[in-house]
Amino acid sequence: MPIFDFYTGDKKKESDTMSTDTSGETNAPAAGHFTKVDAIIQQLRPFLQSDGGDCVLIKVEDSIAYVQLTGACHGCPSALATLKSGIEARVREAIPEIQAVEMI
Repeated sequence: MPIFDFYTGDKKKESDTMSTDTSGETNAPAAGHFTKVDAIIQQLRPFLQSDGGDCVLIKVEDSIAYVQLTGACHGCPSALATLKSGIEARVREAIPEIQAVEMI
């Protein structure tokens, strides 16, 4: 099953369940972003692993998530497309506070 099939499902966005205060700001602390991003990556890992690759979240800093692509993804010509069109798109959809996902 290709990784992009995951995005066509009727999944409820995590951002839809986050509480907001009266100013519209989310109450999630910055440290909580690591856990949220990691949960999304854990959902995507089976799709990457089915093609011989993998993704590990290294850190979240200044609204940017840093990941390491391993296995078949490491050095793959399509790795950047997988990262930006797949992983980053899903992370930003669920957690609007995250501005980008970058490779280390």
